[in-house]
Amino acid sequence: MNTSVRTLVTGCALLVVCTLVAADAAKLDLKDVKCPVSGGPAKEVGAVDYKGAKIYCCCTNCPKKFAEEKEKFAAKANQQLLQTKQFVQKCCPLANKPVNDEKSVTIGGVAVKFCCDGCKGKVEKASDDEKMALVFADKVFDKAFGLPKKEEKKEGSIQIKKSRD
Repeated sequence: MNTSVRTLVTGCALLVVCTLVAADAAKLDLKDVKCPVSGGPAKEVGAVDYKGAKIYCCCTNCPKKFAEEKEKFAAKANQQLLQTKQFVQKCCPLANKPVNDEKSVTIGGVAVKFCCDGCKGKVEKASDDEKMALVFADKVFDKAFGLPKKEEKKEGSIQIKKSRD
């Protein structure tokens, strides 16, 4: 076999391996993720398109109920988008200001950052249901959280650049 063919075969094999490694790293982890409708364990079989991403329900019946009553389940669905790392935080959910990494509260298994002790304290004092509404209600959520930028999405994947040699 000549050198060009051997290099091509080796390159193709490397590309396949890199793709498999990247795909494995991007696998969805639904451990501790709850269905926004029933509160049961979320499963991939109950996936529903939502805000450019997916939410995961416990069965195939819950997506129908979710579609009928999106407003009722929006806060829990929004929280799940963060928990499954499909969305990222852009700013403080209460003040729309840059966050301080040291001002954080865990809500439904998700660490949410705030800009100051005032915002953090307001959420900490709230009941669990109030915390969900304060941080994950659609009006607040759509301003403070969003899909990651393209360069953020590529974290963990392997990029191959062509050389000019």
